Amino acid sequence: MKNFSKVYCAELVGISAKLIEVETDVNVGLHSFNIVGLADKALNEAKERVSSALKNSGIKPPTKENRKITINLAPADIKKTGSQYDLAIAVGYLLATKQIKNFDTSDKIFIGELSLNGNLRPINGSLNIAQLAKNLGFKFLFLPKANASEAAVINGLEIIPVLDLNSLISHLEEKEKIPFQKFRETDFPKNNLLENFIDISEIKGQENAKRALMIAASGGHNILMFGPPGAGKTMLAQAYVSILPLPSIEEAIEITKIYSAAGMLGDMSFIDFRPFRAPHHSASMVAIIGGGTNPKPGEISLAHRGVLFLDEIAEFRRDLLESLRQPLESGKVCVSRAKNILNFPAKFSLVAAMNPCPCGYFGDSEKDCRCSANEVFRYQKKISGPLLDRIDIQIKVPRVKIDEIRKGKRDKISADKIKKAVTRAREIQKQRFSKLKTIISLNSEMSSKMVDEIIGLSKETEDFLKNLLEKSFISARGYYRMLKIARTIADIEESEEIKNAHLSEAFQYRAREKE
Repeated sequence: MKNFSKVYCAELVGISAKLIEVETDVNVGLHSFNIVGLADKALNEAKERVSSALKNSGIKPPTKENRKITINLAPADIKKTGSQYDLAIAVGYLLATKQIKNFDTSDKIFIGELSLNGNLRPINGSLNIAQLAKNLGFKFLFLPKANASEAAVINGLEIIPVLDLNSLISHLEEKEKIPFQKFRETDFPKNNLLENFIDISEIKGQENAKRALMIAASGGHNILMFGPPGAGKTMLAQAYVSILPLPSIEEAIEITKIYSAAGMLGDMSFIDFRPFRAPHHSASMVAIIGGGTNPKPGEISLAHRGVLFLDEIAEFRRDLLESLRQPLESGKVCVSRAKNILNFPAKFSLVAAMNPCPCGYFGDSEKDCRCSANEVFRYQKKISGPLLDRIDIQIKVPRVKIDEIRKGKRDKISADKIKKAVTRAREIQKQRFSKLKTIISLNSEMSSKMVDEIIGLSKETEDFLKNLLEKSFISARGYYRMLKIARTIADIEESEEIKNAHLSEAFQYRAREKE
């Protein structure tokens, strides 16, 4: 007697999912239960989980069969990891041994980890797998109930939340149907992220820095703040999140897919806010960039569509900072391994803060610096020229007077104006780029070719720009980034044309003061 079945599952490769065929072959012979197809140890242990789950669900398990059972995971050249194959292996075994009524498996994907009593445990990457299922034309996705609301975000796919093996069998044999999981906004309570951060209205003084943050937030530009300790650089960085508009549904899905693949969703089914990541300066290259034995997204990918804050950026390792150069340009990071090459999305806004010297008081008007000229030079040179060239806005954050702090009041009206200006400027950019049928939505994402095509200057403005450039050396990259900033300033003021004042302000953010 020979029986065979084939069901479908999926493997996470980076943050993308790949379809895996789970083939089950049952032959008469001495008992054996083998899983082939480049399976890791966690997957090989599925034999014990599946056997116990079947037995405790009242089904004849493989250990009671005097048969040779072979599970093949195809294609065999993709390394299979994790425990999400348990459910597919169990269903394939039931079909091959005819312990369940035969059904069409061609339009169904089964994912989930089995506990020993037959219940299903949640897995990582269910949203990513749901996206794959829809793209490949599958109709049904069977997965643990705990993951159902996450996967239901994807339209055009029937999500079946499975509690245990018995309820799944009853559904497949059409005895008792499991209701489909539908997307409901009420399933996703609003995440009050801003409660954990500082509202920009709480910052007293620093009007120039607030203006720079507004411009950076409006166009998605990178920003570097340098100044003495206690000037408020970290507060300003945290306040940056409070002026960013909520992500669109497409952006939220992108963010959620990254966190789901990394196993960092926690109790959240969906991320409806822009992430704020602030890694410590002792973090490793893999932690920041991504990778590892089983490659996972790093901090720059976890900050996708949000903010990556590097506090005391000069304290980070030089090689780690240099590795940021490529992602800052392309919006993604390529992780190369001997057997695979993975691309992780990394469209983030870099917000960095640093002191001007080791003691922090170089150039301070009230406290003398204790560092030698050589120490100051060496400290500032930790940030290379090419990296600085990729940071659009560079501002000095001076010390705030104590009297100003004591007498200052929370300016809620000004804060609301900043938020509205940022939202309006982003909407203007979105409308502009949608007319051009491009996939970008922010000025900072424009290529040099797009800058030349979109940004037109009048004769008077061209002459003004020429005079500006004659006063200071600026690279070709810096030139285009300055034009992008000028375009963002014009969008904030809802001006169709870039004026001399816009160029002048943009130029001052590029020309860092030499002390």
